Amino acid sequence: MAKETTLDIDGTSVAVSRLDKVFYPKTGFTKGDVLDYYIRVSPFLLPHLKDRPVSLKRYPDGVDGFFFYEKNCPAYRPAWVKTMKVAKSDGSVIKYCSMNCLPALVWAVNLADLELHTFLHRYPALHRPACLAFDLDPGPPAEILQCAEVALLLRRIFQQLGLEAFAKTSGSKGMQVYVPLNTSATYGKTKEFAEMMAKVLAEKFPDQITGMMSKAKRPGRIFVDWSQNDEKKTTVCVYSLRAREHPTVSTPVTWREVQSSVKSRKPLAFDTEQVLSRVAKRGDLFAPVLTLKQKLPPITRLRAVLAEIA
Repeated sequence: MAKETTLDIDGTSVAVSRLDKVFYPKTGFTKGDVLDYYIRVSPFLLPHLKDRPVSLKRYPDGVDGFFFYEKNCPAYRPAWVKTMKVAKSDGSVIKYCSMNCLPALVWAVNLADLELHTFLHRYPALHRPACLAFDLDPGPPAEILQCAEVALLLRRIFQQLGLEAFAKTSGSKGMQVYVPLNTSATYGKTKEFAEMMAKVLAEKFPDQITGMMSKAKRPGRIFVDWSQNDEKKTTVCVYSLRAREHPTVSTPVTWREVQSSVKSRKPLAFDTEQVLSRVAKRGDLFAPVLTLKQKLPPITRLRAVLAEIA
């Protein structure tokens, strides 16, 4: 295979290189395979990247090599790769890459941007998260099955609050639960809400849940990470590959699948081919997160519901 070539992506010529380079040594999954996956999943992925500043997480030597984050979009980007300017507290500006189109996504993936990490807000509404999010991170020997149990608990609480929630695997060790808002709610409100929820649940279920970030507090428990609800934090995007031994993907799942996983004790995990098969049959299970409008309940209502949880 030629070391360098050009792809015609929606009428735009995008240079790509070293497509035969192995990025996942355990499986032989190549850079070309990574590009092929992202191009094929793009009809479902791109709506979740639209107007979201993206931090690049680059693995130039594949998943077994070093990686680095890149917030500022590289200066050598093509003219058709647009940026989103975000001011820092010190007065400087970060120019994040915009991946509102497939050519920009392919260009970034060619830079070995295996993982896509996005903010909860859309540009330019930097202080207004489109959703509430909980990252469920297991402390060994707990694993994704225990995350699924906690996800179901969160769903039960949201149901009592009259809110619809959506689950996805992280593609790594844990899970995430998203509650669409798409309203004028601020990070100040969502962070307060998420923190109270996580810490009360940790008090009620101390053997199962922790709301503390310290890894020393996590063994055998699930860290309900409420801190993701912050304008400076990013979370792995749905349909993003993960830099694991196998090309696993952050995958949206139904609540029935979560319940079935807990009952059968079969962990939820999906690779690229499984994800492509799922979206072909089911479409984007995470699509409602982009459009469903839900009002964040008052903190007093949350307290009342949490008081009844057992």
